[in-house]
Amino acid sequence: MTVRQLHKLLHELHDTHEVVVTEAPHGDVALAVWRIAAADAHAAYDAWTAESSLRAYTAYRAAEDRADAAFDALWAGAVELARAA
Repeated sequence: MTVRQLHKLLHELHDTHEVVVTEAPHGDVALAVWRIAAADAHAAYDAWTAESSLRAYTAYRAAEDRADAAFDALWAGAVELARAA
């Protein structure tokens, strides 16, 4: 599969707005998801600095992107609560 084909395939996927986590969240789901994603990103960063390979860096960037997305969702929820108050 070429990069162009992969981009086309990914572009055609519909976002289901589902969250996949490595452990069951407790309490505030958005906060728990962000904390889990941030911990995963931290672990991936540690692995990248220890291994210093392209594969480890790619894994770190993907984990950091998930943590960023989780933070954005957490922030959006906080803003929504503030507006409702």
